[in-house]
Amino acid sequence: MKTQRALLSITAALVAATLGADAPGAEKISTVLSTPALKEIAQLEAEIDRVEAQSIERLAVPPDNQVQQIELLGKLMLYDKQLSVNRNEACAFCHMPETGFTGPVSELNRTTGSYPGSVRTRFSNRRPQSHAYAPLSPVLHYNPGQDDLVGGNFWDMRATGRRLGNPAAEQAEGPPINPVEMGLPDSACAVYRASQRPYRALFESVWGRQAFAIAWPRDVEKVCDRPGPPPAGAPMPVHLGSIDRGRAGATFDQMAQSIAGYEASAEVTPFTSKYDAVLAGKAKFTPQEQAGYDLFRGKALCNTCHRDGGPGEDPLFTDFTASNIGTPANPRLPYYAENRPDALGYAANPAGSSYVDGGVGNFLDKGHVLSQTSAVDQRWVKLAPGNQARIQVPTLRNVDKRPYPAFVKAYAHNGYFTSLKAIVHFYNTRDVLPRCQSSHDAGEGTTCWPAPESTANMNTSRVGRLGLSDAEEGAVVSFMQTLSDGFMPVQSDR
Repeated sequence: MKTQRALLSITAALVAATLGADAPGAEKISTVLSTPALKEIAQLEAEIDRVEAQSIERLAVPPDNQVQQIELLGKLMLYDKQLSVNRNEACAFCHMPETGFTGPVSELNRTTGSYPGSVRTRFSNRRPQSHAYAPLSPVLHYNPGQDDLVGGNFWDMRATGRRLGNPAAEQAEGPPINPVEMGLPDSACAVYRASQRPYRALFESVWGRQAFAIAWPRDVEKVCDRPGPPPAGAPMPVHLGSIDRGRAGATFDQMAQSIAGYEASAEVTPFTSKYDAVLAGKAKFTPQEQAGYDLFRGKALCNTCHRDGGPGEDPLFTDFTASNIGTPANPRLPYYAENRPDALGYAANPAGSSYVDGGVGNFLDKGHVLSQTSAVDQRWVKLAPGNQARIQVPTLRNVDKRPYPAFVKAYAHNGYFTSLKAIVHFYNTRDVLPRCQSSHDAGEGTTCWPAPESTANMNTSRVGRLGLSDAEEGAVVSFMQTLSDGFMPVQSDR
């Protein structure tokens, strides 16, 4: 009964969130979750609960190795719903292993593209990224030789890693206090909630008993139960003294570092794909996969950005730079309808239907971002115009990993594409096919493409006119399907 009530609540929230009349292509936005979507969400929540319970059982006899203790802490927090404002959404809601640690709800991938937050009427402007292999991204830096920013986490690189020395840790600090994700009004709320969880003793054993030695104000429960953002005049609504505030900040950093530790573990970042088996001499590509790999490295130009490694370089299938490939706006995003204040007076997207994702450029010039976890290096502000609309090149590892063949995955930062073949076709024909004549053109994606969401800094040298045949597109897809982890058993770290 509890699950049924929760699902009905989600349905009502999605109806409210997706009815905005001024959303572009509003007729394409699903206004009611289908029965399959409700079933998927129920299954997902049950699986999150199962994994959390299984992980909590490990606390009875925790690992005696500190690195493995940190990994266990990170896993426990990633599957902990209590770290969201309404105690209903774990990080894993958007990042599950069966999809390569990205969006695990097929129907949401097919329809809304982005996922609802702890406040179920609030959606992000982007689809969930994979956090597998994310800890291997370098700290964000400017390379003058190639005139590029390199590294960081998030689609817009805003988790720079400059403060903690780890982009993945700084990324982990974003969702808990993002109003459209886990929604806490203050990072101290995450620390307070963690102090009440079964893993507190292990956390104190690893990071020190000072971690939760904080004099919490009497109203902390009430303050932390109110969704963010915080009031304009009180950016840190949990009222703590300066020492306790510093302690809460340090503990929040340690929580994030634990999560990054788990993401870097062999359980999440395992290098166990067929591609890795081929490199190790334990498998061979099929003729089609080999043809796709040859195209990937050659005519299709994929390897120029999605690098397969080099001497002393892991094959991570990204170069950690950013690019605007000219992706069309995704009219299915409920975010376009979030221009009016909700019941709590918050409007996530004041621009409404005119919103354009500015990518890295928006981060650099302090444009509207939902959670700004890292400080902007003022020396980089001058780079903002050249980075407008550019989006970080994602790893292609696990790009096609899915729990069953009919499962729909979303691609590009906004989830516009819903098949791997479709995005390969876009790379190949963006500048060959004409522009679609309307927002619901019957030939969209086959005989025409919509205009790019933004043409600023658009990549025209490696995308748009590749000259691939349909069979060659299919071969590239076949090769990318060899990048899914799980082909080989996970090997424990030595």
